Amino acid sequence: MFETKGYSESREKNYQLLLKQLEALIEDETDQIANLSNSAALLNQFLTEINWVGFYLLKDNQLVLGPFQGLPACVRIQVGKGVCGTAVSTNQTQRIANVHEFPGHIACDAASQSEIVVPVHKNGEIYGVLDIDSPIKDRFDQLDQEYLEQFVVKLEKYL
Repeated sequence: MFETKGYSESREKNYQLLLKQLEALIEDETDQIANLSNSAALLNQFLTEINWVGFYLLKDNQLVLGPFQGLPACVRIQVGKGVCGTAVSTNQTQRIANVHEFPGHIACDAASQSEIVVPVHKNGEIYGVLDIDSPIKDRFDQLDQEYLEQFVVKLEKYL
């Protein structure tokens, strides 16, 4: 199991291994949904203390639920609304220590306490977001953000 809390050097090594596994998993596949599905499953396998991981894809100026692992989720999110919509409107990663303090948070799963959302791009345009929720507050730190952003950059090459 991938340990995200604790000694940062081992966490970095684990994240580096995760990036290599992602590349091996999707490098020969051209189908975007297959690659997003396997990416979500890979993150679900390796990250601890999470209750939802997946993608929302930008379609007609709204985010639509894509491949994910976890409980059923909100199907559509307006750009600029909630953590996911804010990530799209600002084109910046949103790392939220306590979702209940985030203005306009959309509670798809009442168990979620913290969240990280990373914009995903295709051909220089926003394609969607990677969304990861945790049932504990302040689950995601700077190291998580850096490596999840690298994860998305690697994934973007196969979309």
